[in-house]
Amino acid sequence: QVQLVESGGGLVHPGGSLRLSCAFSGSFFTVYRIGWYRQAPGIERELVADILGDGTTYYGSPVKGRFAIDRDNTKKTVYLQMNSLEPEDTAVYYCNAKYRAGNFWGQGTQVTVSP
Repeated sequence: QVQLVESGGGLVHPGGSLRLSCAFSGSFFTVYRIGWYRQAPGIERELVADILGDGTTYYGSPVKGRFAIDRDNTKKTVYLQMNSLEPEDTAVYYCNAKYRAGNFWGQGTQVTVSP
């Protein structure tokens, strides 16, 4: 069974930075596509960025050039470095792990960008 635990959220001013972590417990970490999603009140959950086991990445348009995703396969952890944060980035950020029929979610971490 896979478990995901997010950390690193908080309150930051516009233009600031945060680094989120997603700690994976379970087997075969490198086969999973790990993604960061976010959900703001009244808005559908959206994919922010994801990364394959070989390091291939994808970024959603709103965060390209500002966010960076990477993974440490020895620590079974995926990171989301968020720079130049904007109030529109305020949301609960969720970590997701997918492989074949497996689809696992973390509990989420709140990110609030406010003056």
